[in-house]
Amino acid sequence: MDAHGKPPSEKQFEILIRMHCDAGRGLRVYYVYDKMRNKFGVKPRVFLYNRIMDALAKTGHLDLALSVYSDFKEDGLVEESVTFMVLIKGLCKAGKIDEMLEVLGRMREKLCKPDVFAYTALVRIMVPEGNLDGCLRVWEEMKRDRVEPDVMAYGTIIGGLAKVGRVLEGYELFKEMKSKGHLIDRAIYGTLVESFVAANKVGLAFDLLKDLVSSGYRADLGIYNNLIEGLCNLNKVEKAYKLFQVTIQEGLEPDFLSVKPILSAYAEAKRMEEFFKLLEKMGKLGFSVIDDLSKFFSHLVEKKGPVMALEVFTHLKEKSYVSVEIYNILMDSLRLSGDVEKALSLVDEIKGSDLKPDSSTFNIAILCLVDRGEIKGACECHNKIIEMSCIPSVAAYCCLAKGLCEIGEIDEAMMLVRDCLGNVTNGPMEFKYCLTIIHICKANDAEKVIDVLNEMMQQGCPLGSVVCSAIISGMCKYGTIEEARNVFSNLRERKLLTESDTIVYDEFLIDHMKKKTADLVISGLKFFGLESKLKSKGCKLLPD
Repeated sequence: MDAHGKPPSEKQFEILIRMHCDAGRGLRVYYVYDKMRNKFGVKPRVFLYNRIMDALAKTGHLDLALSVYSDFKEDGLVEESVTFMVLIKGLCKAGKIDEMLEVLGRMREKLCKPDVFAYTALVRIMVPEGNLDGCLRVWEEMKRDRVEPDVMAYGTIIGGLAKVGRVLEGYELFKEMKSKGHLIDRAIYGTLVESFVAANKVGLAFDLLKDLVSSGYRADLGIYNNLIEGLCNLNKVEKAYKLFQVTIQEGLEPDFLSVKPILSAYAEAKRMEEFFKLLEKMGKLGFSVIDDLSKFFSHLVEKKGPVMALEVFTHLKEKSYVSVEIYNILMDSLRLSGDVEKALSLVDEIKGSDLKPDSSTFNIAILCLVDRGEIKGACECHNKIIEMSCIPSVAAYCCLAKGLCEIGEIDEAMMLVRDCLGNVTNGPMEFKYCLTIIHICKANDAEKVIDVLNEMMQQGCPLGSVVCSAIISGMCKYGTIEEARNVFSNLRERKLLTESDTIVYDEFLIDHMKKKTADLVISGLKFFGLESKLKSKGCKLLPD
């Protein structure tokens, strides 16, 4: 257009800017603005300046927004209320409260004070950012301007204070709100009840429940669930159970969160008779008891560890409240606590029952068997997963590959590396570098392999047995023993490998090269049809 003597107009630039603003492309907005003002000499109107600054502030480019504001002032334009509010909101979002208050002061002097909607918008920006101190400073400015906060402003700041553990400050604002006769939303009650329970102030939480009911509201299930949990935390499980019955009477359809704290309290107190009665009650109410027990055991092992969970599970087995998922949860917890033997005994227990192990069972078994040094058994579990048309977990792939490398089964380990990267969407960085190393070995140059290893370690990926095995695999297939030894010598000199590890990898290197040489010899014999003649003379081609 410019080359044809028709330079673009402000309106045309505005269309481009508006399109980029709507798409949230802040840097593109600035690029168009820069061309508009500095190349074509077109100065935006106040309206367009506001839009540009707003787009930059919303996309996190506050520094550019402030530079545009400098241009705004340089062009001799006068701020509107929208101009000030765009800057104030951007500064609030960035947590620059002092600068925001300075702009707010200029807005008061030159134009007007913000109204309740503007102040509420500022509160709503800062609460999600977690800047409650800045939010309270804005609250003080609101009082200074004698602007009466609305229900939205109160609800936002009370909820924000409650969620970050400053519930008493939120409660004071709640009382202030109530004294002014505002209609308080039930969600505000729910947030305060939840925070009071979390702070172990259950008495205040019940006071809020009474206040809620006296205000004409009906408590929702979330409020009751929080109160049940608070009572159980205070070892008042009987009162908690009564409250649970109230939820049934109110027709609120209690869920797992309603019974979880009661079940936990019964389990910790070893009151199994009441525990089973509650399970029966759950069944009558339409709960999926076995699924909920799986969630319960996940909670129990996280809170109390596997020992108590196993005690409870022993009682559950007598009543046939069992599932493979519960077994898996217990097995994984035992493995993480170091009791591999007990975890594997649970695998045998599943096999001896009417339950069928799933892929998760075998994944956990792989981790346990590798820890115990039973690599062959771990490989059998891997094959079981494949037979089920499932994919092993990334943890199982990594653990089994490492186990195979440690016993010198390098080809099998590299096969697992390829399988993992082919089957999962985001494989381990270590595995990706293994394939890179094998490919680089085609150059038969130790320096190039070392460069890849340095890059890998700079990316935070440690040097492990799988990576070292990849060096052996690549050099035996494409390079020489000498270049492989040069790589390991370099790593030992840099103290990235111990001397004992270097000796072990050297033995693996020699053994693996022998295997590769033997494979080539056998392939040649098969090609020329000499294998049968050697066998007839009693020659062995492969070890048993």
